[in-house]
This record gives sequence, structure tokens and C-alpha cells, in this order.
Amino acid sequence: MTTAAHPSFGIMTAPMQVSYEEVLRVWREADEVHAIEHAWLFDHLMPIGGDPDGPIFEGWTLLSALAAQTERLRLGLLVTSNRFRPPAVLAKIATTVDIVSGGRLDFGIGAGSRPGHPLARREYDAHGLPYRDAAQAVADLAEACTVIRRLWSETAPFGFDGENVQVTGAFGNPKPLQSPHPPIVIGGRSTPTLRVVAEHADIWNIPGGDIEDAIRRSAVVDRFCAEVGRDPATITRSIALPVSYDRPDGTRREIAEALDAGFSHVVLMLPSPYPDRVAHWVADELIDTPA
Repeated sequence: MTTAAHPSFGIMTAPMQVSYEEVLRVWREADEVHAIEHAWLFDHLMPIGGDPDGPIFEGWTLLSALAAQTERLRLGLLVTSNRFRPPAVLAKIATTVDIVSGGRLDFGIGAGSRPGHPLARREYDAHGLPYRDAAQAVADLAEACTVIRRLWSETAPFGFDGENVQVTGAFGNPKPLQSPHPPIVIGGRSTPTLRVVAEHADIWNIPGGDIEDAIRRSAVVDRFCAEVGRDPATITRSIALPVSYDRPDGTRREIAEALDAGFSHVVLMLPSPYPDRVAHWVADELIDTPA
């Protein structure tokens, strides 16, 4: 693969074990650092790291607040759990954020975390949410993407009678500011999810850590694109990479590997607590300094 052309860089601030003021400080600063083009939260209802009883914010509510406090950054959740909210409700929430942000939303969605991990599984029991197995969750994701896209684009009420998603008289008003709709970012690495990526995604995101695996998964996306008659170049390849404040050289090497592998959309996951002027540090030490 060739080096990714025109790479874009963003940051992620996981909204757990931090205060609203801390997250807001980082996002406001990043909004002024033009090397950082996008910013992200994640979507969990209970902490998946650190103190299991520590604070965590609901992602879409926080995202709307941050959208109102920034002007330039594209923004989103990496990625929304399709397990948490009915798709028609999620479409309305996302439309609201797109409007609040002035058309800066990148709509991230995935099948939802696999609750085999105890800290993830407890979210469902604690919030009275049903848990479906992985195959069912991916099928739900495909149906959700179809319904959400239609709510954003269709000009008359419609019905949808899917295997697990049913709506009657569904209609979205207002529509998102972005036309034809906000970019759809699908996160995941499982083969069934990658087929949904080929069918619905504008951007595909995968967690970093094993670049060879990411390359193999990207080839699977290409194969599914061929099967559904889509140009694979129309799907931007995105990767999320952990940041080390103490060893930036290692993070820079991972960035270079990702770009060389064709991943042009790089999300840098910032651990908390966030140092002062962390967004400037990211630009100076990770984006503008070559590996």
C-alpha cells in the first residue's frame, strides 16, 4: 500500500474519570489548533477503565454541549453503540447535534461493544438494556443504518419492517444540515461488520495496535466493496491510536505505519489527566514532527 494522501488528525477524549471542565478545556484548545481537524468521545454508560464506580458522561449529550462550545472541529462519537438507542431516536439525536454544530458531525456507529468483558457487560444489566449476541447485533446495525439514512433523506413518512427494526410513519424533520447526510463512520473489525462497512460507511475505523491485522481487515473491506459493486476508494480508512505523553517517539512510529498502510484518518486517543496545552503538544510532538 502507498502512503495515505492528505491525512487528517483528530483527538479522542474518553468521557470517563474526568470532569466536564477538563474535557471542555481540551476541546476548546483543539478548536484553535488547525493541525487537529476532528475530535471524538466514546459511547459507554459505565467506566471501562479506572475506578469502575467513577464518573462517566453520556456521549451524545456531552457531544452536543461541546458542539455548542466549538466552531471548527468536526466531531463525533467513536463509535455510538447501536445497542443503546433505537435507530429512529438515534437519527433524531444525531440530526440535533449536526444542527447545533453548524454541520460538523461525523456520525460514528457500530454494533456495540461485545459484553464478554465484565466492565462492558454490566452496562446492559445496570441500565435495563437487552443484550443480543454478536451476529444479531451486526444484523441490527445494518438495519439501523438503512433506517437512519432514510430518516435523514426521505421527504415523506415511511415504514420499515425489518427483522429487528420496525417503524411506522417514520419521518425526520428537521433534516441534518449536511447533504445528503452527515458522513457515516462505522467502527469494527469483525468480518460481518466489515460487510456493513462496505454497504453503508463513508469512513471505516479500526482500533490500532496491530497494523498487520488492520491491513488484512482493510483488504476484507475491499473484497466486500467489490461484491456490492462499490469503489473501495470511496471509504476513508481510519485508525485510532493510543498516545503516550512519555514516549511520543513510539506514537509517532505508529502514526507513520498507519499512514504507510493507507489509513489517512488518524484519531489520537489522549489518556487523562490531560496536561496543560495538550492539543498544542499533540500538534507539535505528534503531527508536525516526523517519526
